[in-house]
Amino acid sequence: MCFVECERFKMKSVLIFAMVLVCLSQLTQGEPIVRNGVLVRVNDAVITYKDIQNRIAPDIEFLERQYSAQPKVLEQKLNELQKQHVDQLVEEQLILHEFKTGGFHLPDSWIEDKINKDIRTYGSRLTLTKTLQAQGLTFERYRAKIRDRVIIEAMMLQNVPRDPVISPFKMETYYGQNRDKFNVQDQVKLRMIVMTNRPSDIAFSAKKTTQEILAKIEEGAPFAEMAKIYSQGTQSAEGGDWGWVERSVLRLDLAEKAFVLKPGQRSGVIEASDGYYLMQVEETRPAYVKPLSEVREEIESTLKTAETKRLRQKWIERLKTKSFVLYF
Repeated sequence: MCFVECERFKMKSVLIFAMVLVCLSQLTQGEPIVRNGVLVRVNDAVITYKDIQNRIAPDIEFLERQYSAQPKVLEQKLNELQKQHVDQLVEEQLILHEFKTGGFHLPDSWIEDKINKDIRTYGSRLTLTKTLQAQGLTFERYRAKIRDRVIIEAMMLQNVPRDPVISPFKMETYYGQNRDKFNVQDQVKLRMIVMTNRPSDIAFSAKKTTQEILAKIEEGAPFAEMAKIYSQGTQSAEGGDWGWVERSVLRLDLAEKAFVLKPGQRSGVIEASDGYYLMQVEETRPAYVKPLSEVREEIESTLKTAETKRLRQKWIERLKTKSFVLYF
């Protein structure tokens, strides 16, 4: 999301803002907080509490909705969020300082390309400008932010490879040390018909309806066809097809029934607290460990992500050794 869009988000309540200030104060050992005060100095740049507030505002709205009934958990999540973004802002300033002092050059055309992309998103330059003005942001300040973002992206590309080479030996070693991650439990290929209770419908009997469906199946009606017609489950359109499922995917009461069935067998009417079920197992597959050939791409992706993260952190640590970073 463009940072212009991100800045649209504002904190919705005094309570949430107060919590953010509490979390920020924990970084400064409980010292009094000034809303626009300095949190960190990185060389000749400063990071303020307002910078953090603006950065985390979109995520705060999400956390507020998710943990509104758990104030202690909300405070913990806010604390983790602000620390994450403080670290991120510090890293960005380190990268910008490296660009500034390292004799690097950024073509103006790169910045204009990004601005033109935002203009296309908003429909016109005028609409973008009005949006910026409504947020108290001048076009010059917006352009400066775009420039910083392009610099950071370019410096990252130059110093941290996005596609590091992972040797076959590393992949084989990872596979050998993490075979448990590639365990696949017993599976059944399952179809299910679901008939939920309807307490408000006195004339309807979920149990009787399920029994009638089972009778039709026993008389030769295809299970899949009956599922399409009658099932109230989420897979009804697919004929009740759940595909291959492990025991852990199903509720305990249903798993106990499904995993004793042999290929081609079906259950009787299964009574549960929420309704009635019919199940048919088409195939079974015993537990096994995925072979390396099947998970090689997954392992390579995992190791590439880890290696990129390691190289990035190594670069950031090197920048820190050449910089002045002070937390207030």
